[in-house]
Amino acid sequence: MFHRLRIALPLLLVATLGAVGLTACGDDDDDAAGALKSVTLMLNWTPNTQHSGIYLAIEKGYYRDAGLDLTIVEPAAGGVEQVIGAGKAEFGISAQEYVVPARAEGVPILSIAAILQHNDSSLMALKKSGIKRPKDLEGKTYGGFGGPLEIELISKLVACDGGDPKKVKFAEVGNVDYLVGMEQGQYDLVWVFEGWDVLRANEVEGKKVTTILFKDWFTCIPDWYTPVFITSESFAKASPEVVKKFIAATAKGYDLAGTDAKAAAAALLKASPESDKKLVEASAAYHVAKYVDKGRAWGTQDLAIWEAFVKFLRDAKIVDKDVDVQAAFTNDFLPKP
Repeated sequence: MFHRLRIALPLLLVATLGAVGLTACGDDDDDAAGALKSVTLMLNWTPNTQHSGIYLAIEKGYYRDAGLDLTIVEPAAGGVEQVIGAGKAEFGISAQEYVVPARAEGVPILSIAAILQHNDSSLMALKKSGIKRPKDLEGKTYGGFGGPLEIELISKLVACDGGDPKKVKFAEVGNVDYLVGMEQGQYDLVWVFEGWDVLRANEVEGKKVTTILFKDWFTCIPDWYTPVFITSESFAKASPEVVKKFIAATAKGYDLAGTDAKAAAAALLKASPESDKKLVEASAAYHVAKYVDKGRAWGTQDLAIWEAFVKFLRDAKIVDKDVDVQAAFTNDFLPKP
């Protein structure tokens, strides 16, 4: 199983519900006129900048305007994918690296919108480590969760840059303060999100770090969608209009986050006031250009991206069962231009 890249922000729930207690609704597209349809969204982690569009949509009343009463809950210990697949919540936030293996195991989930247009991951190290490119990882120690995707990606990057992957050491460190661990010499580099962890190091902690951006090496490793919104196949089939309304309201929130960083930061800070204001504002500004490529609609997913990533996982034997790529995602619920 892959590790989840976790962003440490205090969790402030709109409502606190246990995954076991959640109840999915059946086909109620025909709710009485004027009644709000109650739907639940399960986050992938604590509220962070990548969720800004959701909180903007709440603040602006987009969900209520669409006839939806949205409840946000924390992620379940067993994973968002299992909860959504079992019909215990209508919507969730996941990532392509979780959707693919889940579907390979028969979990009936469907990716319905990409939050970011491209993978914003990078490898981060202290500048004094001398790491500037993948080949420099020879003789260094990578700190992570020890998942097969981590090992495969690091190995591919190093080999692609002419290095020897066997000379890279791997240390399982779990969910820790990566900066502290690197400064203490426990490991040399980690896998992070450029728009949060790197900004935190630079803007908040004042640390001198260097990064290897995944996007600079997409000729070697695949791009993929992380994070994404998911629903269950059964809910998408039973209540397509509800899914369309949810995505339409959410898209309006992300369209606004992609043009107004101050509003995005303010909405997130309102939902999670314990968050670091300086970091949230810097991250909101960073993400303005990341939600969608110019000339495209927010949420759009490409078949080629899905096919390349699934092939990568299959070739690496990380996923050992066939996955129907075209059944794993859809753009059908996105607002029509």
